[in-house]
Amino acid sequence: MLEHKKSNPLIALLGAAALLMSAPAMAATAAAPTSAAASVAAPTDAAAPAADEATTEDNSSTAAAPHAANVDFVSMFMGATVVVKLVMTLLAICSVISWVLLIMKLMDFSSLNRVTTNYLEAYRGARSIADINRISVSDEFAGNPLADMAAVATEEVQLSKQAGLSISGEHRDSVLHRAQASVAAVQAGLAKRLSGGLSFLASVGSTSPFIGLFGTVYGIMNSFISIAQSHTTNLAVVAPGIAEALMATGLGLIAAIPAVVMYNIFNTSISNYGIRSEQFVSELINSLSRQLDKGA
Repeated sequence: MLEHKKSNPLIALLGAAALLMSAPAMAATAAAPTSAAASVAAPTDAAAPAADEATTEDNSSTAAAPHAANVDFVSMFMGATVVVKLVMTLLAICSVISWVLLIMKLMDFSSLNRVTTNYLEAYRGARSIADINRISVSDEFAGNPLADMAAVATEEVQLSKQAGLSISGEHRDSVLHRAQASVAAVQAGLAKRLSGGLSFLASVGSTSPFIGLFGTVYGIMNSFISIAQSHTTNLAVVAPGIAEALMATGLGLIAAIPAVVMYNIFNTSISNYGIRSEQFVSELINSLSRQLDKGA
């Protein structure tokens, strides 16, 4: 019993020594999680500025988007080089003139066909050469090509009659020949009148795409020069110049396509009216021949 009591202090001393030896290890173990927590927190803090920078870039991209959306034809024209501006201006002027010609020609052909129809109705109601001449020179049909043809033909017959020629006898054929020559002169003037402006439309339709292509080539060439000078292939640097250049080709097509369509339409209208005038000339000469045979 006494020996047991003496061993207790010894055991207590050994336990205290063990605790003292294990204390540094426990302290190191406790510090490790703390350091790990700090290392986890540090990257989080370091990531915050990166997140702020990313947010700033997103905001700047969002702010730049409306600016890019504002790009239109006017801004591209104003930003183009002088040569490209001249090309686009020339094509725009040609397009405007073409549309003005379209309106004028449509009005001209509409009035021409309407007056011609009215004249033919009146002409076919005439009973003599004098009636034909009176209808043809009236103010109602002044300037109409068919009325002018009939007027010069009947005037030639009347002048031959006033000159004392036998228009129903031996001079009949010569009178009709001179009348036909007078009608042919009016027909030549008619072709020139109706074809006015068609050469311009043909020129615009055939040359506008190439003029626009010249502006495009020049603009793209300047874009490549800008790339070389800026040492960057960023699309934001290259795209505006290319867009301006392509707009020149677009304007060339806008000017050319309507001009070609208009030319074909008016060329067909001229051909149709030419056929109508040829039919009238045959009808007129037959009518004059008939009247001369009747002794008019």
